[in-house]
Amino acid sequence: MSSQERPARRRRNPRGQGELLKAQLVDAAARLLSTLDQPETLTLRQVAREVGVAPASIYSHFPDLGALIQHVLRLRYEELARLMDQAARSAADPPADLVARCAAYVRWGVGQPGHYRTLFGGRMPDDLVPGSAHGAGAELLEAVVDSLAAAAVGERRQSSAERRWQAGLMLWTALHGLVSLYNDHGNIPWPPLDDLVADLLSLHTGRPAAEIAALLPRSRPDRDGTRTPSDR
Repeated sequence: MSSQERPARRRRNPRGQGELLKAQLVDAAARLLSTLDQPETLTLRQVAREVGVAPASIYSHFPDLGALIQHVLRLRYEELARLMDQAARSAADPPADLVARCAAYVRWGVGQPGHYRTLFGGRMPDDLVPGSAHGAGAELLEAVVDSLAAAAVGERRQSSAERRWQAGLMLWTALHGLVSLYNDHGNIPWPPLDDLVADLLSLHTGRPAAEIAALLPRSRPDRDGTRTPSDR
């Protein structure tokens, strides 16, 4: 093993603090997944080097790389779900619930582009991360489907469960497209993010954009002072 391959010296965790090492491994894996140009090439050896332990140390906590990545995915989904639920907790009516959930989703995605890519980038091979690992993502979508069904008006209000599901899926597709393009093409002179969210939700609910905009939770300017990503 060359000097470059040897893990950095690391102080041994005190006896009984195995959970601390587990947390460090998870944090390292999450950080690498969110920053690597090709996250699908992540290896256990990279995670071990990041923490400063021997690769064999990982097996005390995770049986393989797939289990570690799936654990990271679960934590990120839980984080996003918690933020969306918290945002909607004080909603006074269905439109406010939908606006709060969607705004939280977009702002988290723009504020945490690496973690957003980890969840929704679709770069991981199926043999490493099976579709079942994204089950929590389906729960997020179901919450948006129900919220949209309650908030839509006129011809946008769907009668059947199948049509409500399709409407919610199309809304999520639009939100995902907005976040992905916003993150990947930051040099475009984007309008304020809140304006885009208001227009997008107006199209999918049949409500005026001004009504939607009035329901948006306050946000702060982003890095260039003109756009508005997440409140962290």
